[in-house]
Amino acid sequence: MSGLRSGTAAAAGGDWFSSRTHRRGAVDPAAVLAAKGGRRVAVVLPARDEAATVGAVVTGVRRAWLEAVPLVDEVVVMDSDSVDDTGAVARAAGATVHRVRDVRPDLGGRPGKGEAIWKAQLAVDADVLVFVDADLTESAPDLVPALLAPLLADDTVALVKGFYDRPLRDGSPTAGEAHGGRVTELVARPLLTLLAPELADVVQPLAGEWAVRADHLASLSVPSGYGVDVAVLLDTVRAAGLDAVAQVDLGLRAHTHHGLADLGPMATQVMAAVLARRAHGPLPAEVCLRQFTRDAAGDPQPVERAVPLDERPPAAAVRAPERAS
Repeated sequence: MSGLRSGTAAAAGGDWFSSRTHRRGAVDPAAVLAAKGGRRVAVVLPARDEAATVGAVVTGVRRAWLEAVPLVDEVVVMDSDSVDDTGAVARAAGATVHRVRDVRPDLGGRPGKGEAIWKAQLAVDADVLVFVDADLTESAPDLVPALLAPLLADDTVALVKGFYDRPLRDGSPTAGEAHGGRVTELVARPLLTLLAPELADVVQPLAGEWAVRADHLASLSVPSGYGVDVAVLLDTVRAAGLDAVAQVDLGLRAHTHHGLADLGPMATQVMAAVLARRAHGPLPAEVCLRQFTRDAAGDPQPVERAVPLDERPPAAAVRAPERAS
């Protein structure tokens, strides 16, 4: 379709990279809107304690792609146990807000990004879901048509992953350089190289910006924590082949950054999602991660953190009959 696939990047390895990697700047929003047809598109922001950033993200997406160009039908924030004003700020900016634990309470509630994504499938009526992180500090709403373009243009594409430069703004001498995505570079990429080498050309397997066909996502199990992004990628390749995945360059994205100690549980969940699918088989529902800090006397002291590794079943299996039909 003219204007949608003309942004394919130059090959840097295999045929998949050449045919399934797209430049953001080549996207024509009018062509994306034409390709949308009668399909319903929802932008979903999983969020926990993101009052400082969620409003600007919601406002940017709504103004550009719901009000100016009707590419998006709804902007939804899935509020995951926030103790700040995330829900109120998102609602004031024009989002539909769902408290994650209030969606199908009969199914219980769990903490985690993956749980928010899984529950979104039970709360949102859409044919295509675009997931966007709520902690973007420099919002660029043009990521929405960029993510949608490859999927709407080609019925064989089920999942579109974003990739971007992510500066690490921590006051270090190298702050501002593209050193973000530490779990990607230190955990996910090495692990995928060993266990899923066919994904070596996926630039950011843990990117939180991605678009997916709702019926496809509903067929996949979903880890409740941070393993969700890589799990959906691996399961899409398993179910439909590598060509069912595309990726698009989103340029520069700035997020808030987690402290180093908080990356440990995140990395554990990412590793568990990969191992469960490619090497180890089923894992326990929870593990204890032992980290260390120093006390006032300078002696090392263990700090134990419970890290949930559980997964939700495919959403299609638990939807109410009227939603599943």
